[in-house]
Amino acid sequence: MLSSIIRDKTKAALIHLYGIETEKCEFQVNPIKQDFTGDYTIVLFSLIKILKISPDKLGTELGEYLLKENNHLISEFSIIKGFLNLTIESSYFVDLLNKSYQDVCFGKLPLNGKRIMVEYSSPNTNKPLHLGHLRNNFLGWSIAEILKANGYEIVKSCIVNDRGIHICKSMIAWLRYANGATPSSTEMKGDHFVGDYYVKFNDAYKQEVEDLIAKGLDKTSAEKEAPIMKETQQMLLDWENGKEDVMNLWRKMNQWVYGGFDVTYERIGSDFDKTYYESDTYLLGKDTVNLGLEKKVFYKKDDGSVWIDLTDEGLDEKLVLRKDGTSVYITQDIGLAQKKYEEYKIDQSIYVIGDEQNYHMKVLQLICKKLGLPYASGIHHLSYGMVELPTGKMKSREGTVVDADDLIKEMISISSQHTQSLGKVNDFEEDDLTTLYDTIGIGALKFFLLRVDPKKKMIFNPEESIDFHGFTGPFVQYAYARIRSILRKNITEIAPCPLNSELLPMEKELLLLLEQYETILIQSAHELNPSIIAIYLFQLAQLFNSFYAAHSISNAETEEKKQLRLKISSLTSVVLSSGMQLLGIKMPEKM
Repeated sequence: MLSSIIRDKTKAALIHLYGIETEKCEFQVNPIKQDFTGDYTIVLFSLIKILKISPDKLGTELGEYLLKENNHLISEFSIIKGFLNLTIESSYFVDLLNKSYQDVCFGKLPLNGKRIMVEYSSPNTNKPLHLGHLRNNFLGWSIAEILKANGYEIVKSCIVNDRGIHICKSMIAWLRYANGATPSSTEMKGDHFVGDYYVKFNDAYKQEVEDLIAKGLDKTSAEKEAPIMKETQQMLLDWENGKEDVMNLWRKMNQWVYGGFDVTYERIGSDFDKTYYESDTYLLGKDTVNLGLEKKVFYKKDDGSVWIDLTDEGLDEKLVLRKDGTSVYITQDIGLAQKKYEEYKIDQSIYVIGDEQNYHMKVLQLICKKLGLPYASGIHHLSYGMVELPTGKMKSREGTVVDADDLIKEMISISSQHTQSLGKVNDFEEDDLTTLYDTIGIGALKFFLLRVDPKKKMIFNPEESIDFHGFTGPFVQYAYARIRSILRKNITEIAPCPLNSELLPMEKELLLLLEQYETILIQSAHELNPSIIAIYLFQLAQLFNSFYAAHSISNAETEEKKQLRLKISSLTSVVLSSGMQLLGIKMPEKM
């Protein structure tokens, strides 16, 4: 990795020239923008403050030393207003190309001995997965793969919210309105089937509230007295007491949902190493609360409820145990965090959860730290913005969400229309076309949802996501397919390129960008941000297209040039494929 090599050599030079302490050798090494001469720049400003010499003097002395000691790597230098610009010898890139042009592990790091759990998806068993779940799943899965590429051992986990009042709502509605119908009898996916009854519940509840208001009750009283809500609350009590018929219905309806989830997860390529269920974890954490009472981290009120006072930290008082001794969500989360640590001895636990839970996650970590729990510092909330439609927010209870399965079908349909309009599918077999439309459609969906910084809210537009000429997955896929076609037509046996091969400006520019792939992977893992990779891949595909338009490969000026450009093309295809795989996107061999 050139930036690290340059940084290390610069630190050695600073110690030799000025005796500067190693811990003070903090400076930036960045790729140079196209408008300036050179390949990498050393930003001198932080060093100028320490050494108290002029930028030109420091740049000249440092540049001359680096050039003298590393003439096999650095060919020249220049100084521009506090920046030391270095030009890298072409032989470095040619050597890299000879060694790595077919290396599928290019840019990835060896195992580092650390283990991270990434929790994502977290569905409720009263409705199918929707567009918001897709962003969550794509983010979680991609972050896990990016961390894996950086040398971490990864455990992918999911917590299924399979209990509570919202689950009982679907159950009550099924008892009222289903007349024994099942997913099989209605030929529906199980999660869709159960989700329909959640919507039916809310429609019925709304009507009952309106009827009670019409009879003279105020809105608050009507919402409490609605018969369907009372039935649901009683069902929740029956569940908590283990009433057999309620438990049997709960298990049956959950299995319907899990069957539906599995189909969707397989479709989108989402998988888990460990699945936790709230019905198994909701009692966890009570022992920890008792420990906290002993340590005086928590306090008990006169009614018997247990609280923690976080006002000194700018938060508020937080309930951790109800007066009847039952857990609240924060109690369960403390217990589950402890269970994860005990089971896997993880160094870090990443929670992929929407930004509406920022406060909750801050409280969770703060409580764990006050309790002195060993996993507290490893809790990290990967907060992401909600996905909205051009028409606004989605609402599950009103049935206005964008269903994940329906969206996938729409994406594949749009993919088919766009691909056929380009007129390049005449030589495809029917099965190959089906696979191609699937690859393009789902790839476009993933790329569009991952190309935006997770912290930002986003608006999803299906048509925009499958533009073959824009900042999209299909654009990157098409560049890859073009390269694979070039390689199939030209490669017989590629000979090593001589280290003294001259590089034309665009050849070197492309190799510079390829060399930065490892840096991109490290940055993406550090920031937990797949959009860094998506942006890089788009830029790489753009640059290759420009390179291909400017320089012939099949009819290169010399055989040596042809071999060089074939290797550049091969390494580009390796990086495009590797990067897209980290985003969960398949690459077509032809389009």
